[in-house]
Amino acid sequence: MNQLGIWLLISTALLAGCNQAMDNQPRYEAYEAAPQWEDEQSARVPVPGTVARGDEIGPPAQTLPVPLTKELLSRGRKQYEVFCTPCHGATGAGNGMVVQRGFPAPPSYHIERLRQAPLRHFYDVISEGYGVMYSYGARVRPSDRWAIAAYNRARQLSQNAKLSDLTEAQREGLKRHAQNSSPEKEESAQ
Repeated sequence: MNQLGIWLLISTALLAGCNQAMDNQPRYEAYEAAPQWEDEQSARVPVPGTVARGDEIGPPAQTLPVPLTKELLSRGRKQYEVFCTPCHGATGAGNGMVVQRGFPAPPSYHIERLRQAPLRHFYDVISEGYGVMYSYGARVRPSDRWAIAAYNRARQLSQNAKLSDLTEAQREGLKRHAQNSSPEKEESAQ
């Protein structure tokens, strides 16, 4: 065997012994007890300030950072139904299913204080919690928090709108709609 062959054999043997795979190091399996931690849990809470992959880094905007669109409100409605309806109810009156089962009622979104609150208030409450409401910061993405806040504001406006808030064309459209769906028309159609 020549000198090159010997070096190749030695190099191959050395490289075979250098297995740096992560599966060879000490670690915990998912949900395994960890006696060296105070709570004995191997699943650790992320460090404060941890940013999820894909989330924006930096302070959140003070106002809605994206255009207000039908798609944004639709997304906000879907997320509201998933995360908020159990406590706040479908209309935001604070009468969700868990409230009907004895949990403390949250305030209605339609009280004056919350109608006057800036949109950022709703974003912050979703992010950090408020009163007995715990934080949804780890459950709801920042973009969805803004969508929920926008949907809440739209619902507040719809529940507390006055006829004087509408343009003349919108008032005429409402009158036509009311005439087309009046009870007399429904009875005569039967």
